[in-house]
Amino acid sequence: QVQLVESGGGLVQAGGSLRLSCAASGRTASHYAMGWFRQAPGKEREFVARISWSGDNTYYADSVKGRFTISRDNAKNTVYLQMNRLKPEDTAIYYCAVHNQDYGLGYDSPTFYDYWGQGTQVTVSS
Repeated sequence: QVQLVESGGGLVQAGGSLRLSCAASGRTASHYAMGWFRQAPGKEREFVARISWSGDNTYYADSVKGRFTISRDNAKNTVYLQMNRLKPEDTAIYYCAVHNQDYGLGYDSPTFYDYWGQGTQVTVSS
């Protein structure tokens, strides 16, 4: 089992930046592909980004491509989400989770992720 803790959320004006962190604990944590999802009020959870355990394969939602960057530091068992040029529509609770499929199968589906963190709130004002 893996435990995940998100941090780095906050209030930022449109056009600003934030870096989210997801700290993982557990003996095999660094071997897992990881993803970021977000959920805005009144909406379903949606995919944001996913990274392989080695860090050399990534996926991004079209809505964040070119603005967000997912990365990881396996020595620290931490996954990051660098968010630039933030927009009000990025406002949501952001969650990290462990992807339980090979070859990125179901990378954009929350049903194929396990061990969700508690989430961190990101609010972007206009």
